[in-house]
Amino acid sequence: MYAVIKTGGKQYRVVAGEKIKVEQIPADVGSEITIDQVLMVGEGESVKIGTPVVSGAAVKATVVSHGRHEKITIFKMRRRKHYQKHQGHRQNYTELRIEAISV
Repeated sequence: MYAVIKTGGKQYRVVAGEKIKVEQIPADVGSEITIDQVLMVGEGESVKIGTPVVSGAAVKATVVSHGRHEKITIFKMRRRKHYQKHQGHRQNYTELRIEAISV
């Protein structure tokens, strides 16, 4: 069984037992959270699509860790104008382990 969930403005396809990195969630490490914005649930040939969410569906996940992604380098330059700008960014994330998908 799999589900498509929405968290942090992004959509993720998840399966029970899988680890995913999502936008930072204010929760303690080891705590269990419930994601109720389930857009789609599928099992084999049967698929249930929500409008916009599947009513009564939820995904239980455990917070594994918090961290920061790799640094992304931003470099801007205008040729022949003696303009260069260097910037960097590291986005925070929360790593979740999907425990169960309930419909």
